[in-house]
Amino acid sequence: MVAKISTGKDLYGTLAYNQTKVEEGHAKVLDANLLPYPEDGHFRMGETMEAFTAWLPSHYRTEKPVIHISLNPHPDDVLTDGQLAAIGREYMEKLGYGNQPFLIFKHTDIDRHHIHIVSLRVDSGGRKISDRFEHRRSKEITEQLE
Repeated sequence: MVAKISTGKDLYGTLAYNQTKVEEGHAKVLDANLLPYPEDGHFRMGETMEAFTAWLPSHYRTEKPVIHISLNPHPDDVLTDGQLAAIGREYMEKLGYGNQPFLIFKHTDIDRHHIHIVSLRVDSGGRKISDRFEHRRSKEITEQLE
């Protein structure tokens, strides 16, 4: 399993990228953590942005409060949506984001199905989630998940 971690400022752009894939039929939301799940199962950009921004405190010093992770299982692995969601949740928990709001998207736009996870790197008190040795820890986590 390979993980790619990106950070940035643009929550809207990150969510819009994934939402566009959903609207094109190349992705779907598998799971949500600490965010209201719509009764009809369809996330809407406005409501999703509001839910995420409600978690952001008015003051924080982190320049890049958004994290976007792509988790790519081995191409030979055939995993169910439930397994992919469980992998995403466990990955986020072990990386230190288990108490953060996040969405897990399954992307089917290429032959290899994979998941994208969007979350915040700032907790509700304005403190940055530790990114110390994040790439090294991520590699260890993906090896454990395999």
